[in-house]
Amino acid sequence: MVRARGRDVLYMPGGKIDEGESPADAAARETREEVSVGLVPGSVHELFTVVTQAHGEPDGRQVRMVVFGGKADAEPQPSAEVSEVHWVTTADIDRCPPAGAEVLRQLAALDLID
Repeated sequence: MVRARGRDVLYMPGGKIDEGESPADAAARETREEVSVGLVPGSVHELFTVVTQAHGEPDGRQVRMVVFGGKADAEPQPSAEVSEVHWVTTADIDRCPPAGAEVLRQLAALDLID
């Protein structure tokens, strides 16, 4: 997970899908932009989708996040958009907004963390 400049919570690197881009292509692009990591072609795969309360938004405003897995070609490093990179476990749930906390729970359920 990462922490952006001026933000107090940890979140998953990611962003919106650009026109003409597949969700997997967007995941690979955002990974490059936010943590300076390429994803090995053919390794990117959808893990699950999280729909929950959007952090810092009025009650009822939902965020929908599709989470992907893939094989990295380097160790993550902060980029211009990110001030810190953190390896996390479910012990870090209290440092995350609702969507990030749910991602950690689901990653643990899949035996991918902890």
